[in-house]
Amino acid sequence: MADEVARIDIAEEDRLRAQWYALLARFLSAPPDAATLELARALTGDDTDLGRGVTALAAAAKGANVAGLEEEYFDLFIGVGQGELLPFCSYYLTGFLNEKPLAALRMDMDELGIGRAEGVKDPEDQIASLCEMMAGLITGAFGEPVGLDRQRAFFDKHIGCWAPRFFEDLQAAESAAFYMPVGLIGSVFMTVENQAFEMAA
Repeated sequence: MADEVARIDIAEEDRLRAQWYALLARFLSAPPDAATLELARALTGDDTDLGRGVTALAAAAKGANVAGLEEEYFDLFIGVGQGELLPFCSYYLTGFLNEKPLAALRMDMDELGIGRAEGVKDPEDQIASLCEMMAGLITGAFGEPVGLDRQRAFFDKHIGCWAPRFFEDLQAAESAAFYMPVGLIGSVFMTVENQAFEMAA
């Protein structure tokens, strides 16, 4: 994803947006491996709300190890039977998995030329997949970059309608330690994205 962001000529603010989505996708798709954990430890924030989230994530990474993060990720998102959280659009909007929101997403994926990633077992409306799709729409990973109107339509329909609640739940989850600042970053970024779309309307 980072390579795609680097190759396509897009505005700097859009490049940054895509990188935030890619960051969230990376941490929410699987527990961080050793290399990703080292990158997280090296992150530096600033005095913005997002920057404070980054600072908190770097601090959490310094006190974490790969085995512990695998356990935390399992408890949060997989579990014995099910994890503490179910990070799927269908679940948050209907209370059940594999419902109408997933069907609507698959229709939009077909229209936008987005294929299902190989080797991914989760339904496509998992939060990490949606963040990766959004990054790809911004950068042109699925063809040409799409305009803000189409980005906003995708965001409102598949992400903005539920992801803010998910990120709040992630911050408050009993099993979340390293993932608490991931939830903070996601929550702040969702607010920033929504405000930016409204200002551009």
